[in-house]
Amino acid sequence: MKNKSIAFGITGSFCTIKEVLKCMEKIVQNGYDIFPVLSNAVANMDTRFITSAEIKKRVSEICGKLPIDTICGAEPIGPKNYIDIMLIAPCSGNTLAKLNLGVTDSPVLMAAKAALRNNKPVLLAVSTNDGLSNNAKNIGELLNKKNIYFVPFSQDDYINKKFSLISDFSLILPAIESALSGKQLQPLLLKG
Repeated sequence: MKNKSIAFGITGSFCTIKEVLKCMEKIVQNGYDIFPVLSNAVANMDTRFITSAEIKKRVSEICGKLPIDTICGAEPIGPKNYIDIMLIAPCSGNTLAKLNLGVTDSPVLMAAKAALRNNKPVLLAVSTNDGLSNNAKNIGELLNKKNIYFVPFSQDDYINKKFSLISDFSLILPAIESALSGKQLQPLLLKG
């Protein structure tokens, strides 16, 4: 599976982005070529967890290329067909809902649309506080869509955040390899 190209989308679950950047480093170390793609929020918002400038700097250092941060920048992924898989990590609830409904209003969603256009897998590493409430329907529907895969997930903090879901980011690499083989990594639901 090495020497494959990945469009790596980062969306606004800001509390997990530093952990996701470590996963990005590991993916590069395993021989994958990453084309980083940032959502509008990630490209433009500073939060208490991380600034947009810090994200762009780290992503550029890890991947050796500037992140794609506009819809126009992501659009050529479709016609040029230069990726093997799209990974969205973290995948926010907002992105889950829009992907399920076919909304393409950010660079990450445009890249996902481009991957699906070319019959390529789209792998989602969910991180959302409403995975077992408002977004449960979207997760269920996405599970039944062609070429959509999930990094296995569990409840984030079932006592204090009973609707929250988070993927096990340590499973991103095996989930990529599984999705590239056309299979959902199992078990999908992990014990929290």
